[in-house]
Amino acid sequence: MTFSRRQWLGITGMMLTSVGVPHLWIRRVQAGEGTQSPNERVGLGAIGMRYQGTVITLIAQNHGNVVAIADVDRNVREQARASFGSTPAIYEDYRELLDRKDVDVVLIGAPDHWHAKMVIDACRAGKDVYVEKPLTLTIDEGKVIRRVVEETKRVVQVGSWQRSDARYRLAVELARAGRLGKLQRVTCVAGPNPTGGPFPVRPVPAALNWNLWLGQAPEVPYTEERCHYTFRWWFEYAGGKITDWGAHDIDIAQWAIGELPVEVKGHGKLPNIPNGYNVPIDFGAVVRYPSGVELIVQEEGRVGVLFEGEKGRLFVNRGTISGSVVDELKDHPFPKDQYKLYDFDDPNRPDRVGKLDAIVNHMANFFDCIRARRLPISDYESQHRSATTCHLVNLAIRLGRPLKWDAEKEIFVGDDEANQHLSRPQRKGFEVA
Repeated sequence: MTFSRRQWLGITGMMLTSVGVPHLWIRRVQAGEGTQSPNERVGLGAIGMRYQGTVITLIAQNHGNVVAIADVDRNVREQARASFGSTPAIYEDYRELLDRKDVDVVLIGAPDHWHAKMVIDACRAGKDVYVEKPLTLTIDEGKVIRRVVEETKRVVQVGSWQRSDARYRLAVELARAGRLGKLQRVTCVAGPNPTGGPFPVRPVPAALNWNLWLGQAPEVPYTEERCHYTFRWWFEYAGGKITDWGAHDIDIAQWAIGELPVEVKGHGKLPNIPNGYNVPIDFGAVVRYPSGVELIVQEEGRVGVLFEGEKGRLFVNRGTISGSVVDELKDHPFPKDQYKLYDFDDPNRPDRVGKLDAIVNHMANFFDCIRARRLPISDYESQHRSATTCHLVNLAIRLGRPLKWDAEKEIFVGDDEANQHLSRPQRKGFEVA
């Protein structure tokens, strides 16, 4: 399915008026209510079990039975199995998990450079997929995901759970409903990237399949800091804070803007430390949209999303939503038949919705969409487009010049060098295609 910019906007508009799970139902799920009977529960397979991989799998247990888990680190997969009563089968190679007929749904918490290939392989194996953000390592990977999801008709939800948090949904609705007047500027604070190195090369731990961990990335000697959580600060495997945190907040900003970028300017320093972290430091960027709205990405400031329009400002993060337009809701609420996402117990108290509620809601939306065979609130196309904007920012910083972007064709305008960075070289046997 090849989406034009107009079609993409139609999808995001549809989601703003048709997707929502009542807060009361969320609490029932947390209490163990509302789950399926044993004969309706799907088989779950989880890949990448360190940190978030185990978290999302524990939440998904409300909707299915964990029958298999996979991780390239034996210690991680054995510890994870203990979290699920020591009953799931465990695998080093995720492809063996995909071969199982009793796995209906795959949950992916692996490092970023594995997301696209695992999503594609799972879809082709006939599984529905929940994958952590960011969806892709490169822009071209998102194009392949789009083609494969359309071919296989699978349901894919990306773990950008802020789309299921009432605060962020309310902020998007206020912006798109014109409560701020004409939107002029949106600012996202990503936070600074860590610096470090040079790091020592060490023997590969006996429990770790280093070759399989590397996947498509270049073959290098094992370095502890390249692996597990700190993979985020290496360009070979991720995009630093711009894709790690930006995948959340830039997604919310772009959802509210309702357009796709046309130009990006960035600045930053690229560390030149042998075998050290290499994502940019002292960075910032300005992304421009067709209507003239600017998206500011910076590392310093209050973490969250700040919307600025002709009539006022609105700030939202995981703890609060504030601004005069929020206060005005008490006397001028949204018409109930027009806005559906702002749907929880007390519409004048968005602070009552907590992080866990939003995460559970996000997973519940995924399983609802599996049963209905429809797009989830954080679908592959919108998340490919959000990840693309993150990649555009990183590429503008790395190339050191403004870049013009054709969102219809998904190429850089008049810039052959930049177009060479739509994809990356991939090791044989790990290609994303």
